[in-house]
Amino acid sequence: MEGCFLRFYLHENQRCHGKLAWEWLLDAANSLGIRGGTAFRAMAGFGHHHHLMEDHFFELAGNLAVEVEFVVTEAESAKLLDLLHKEKLRAFYAHIPARFGVVNPESGDPPENS
Repeated sequence: MEGCFLRFYLHENQRCHGKLAWEWLLDAANSLGIRGGTAFRAMAGFGHHHHLMEDHFFELAGNLAVEVEFVVTEAESAKLLDLLHKEKLRAFYAHIPARFGVVNPESGDPPENS
């Protein structure tokens, strides 16, 4: 299948509708029928302010990024981006063309349209 790799970068303490934004985004994507998504917490990084943030045992949480990523069709990508615009969720994202599929698919998997 042809589509895209869609990755969002959120602050770990960022909220949307009272939930952590990364959790809200996964729930919203699931509600839209997107087949899967994953969230990863960063160990270290810097953003547009160029201040390096690192995870240390004794520091309070909330300063680092969470990556939320999906491999989706272009139509699914458009739906998800439209929802973020509508909900006014501020998020940096990357949209990268991708070819994807399942090796040894099960009978219920969607067909590949190479």
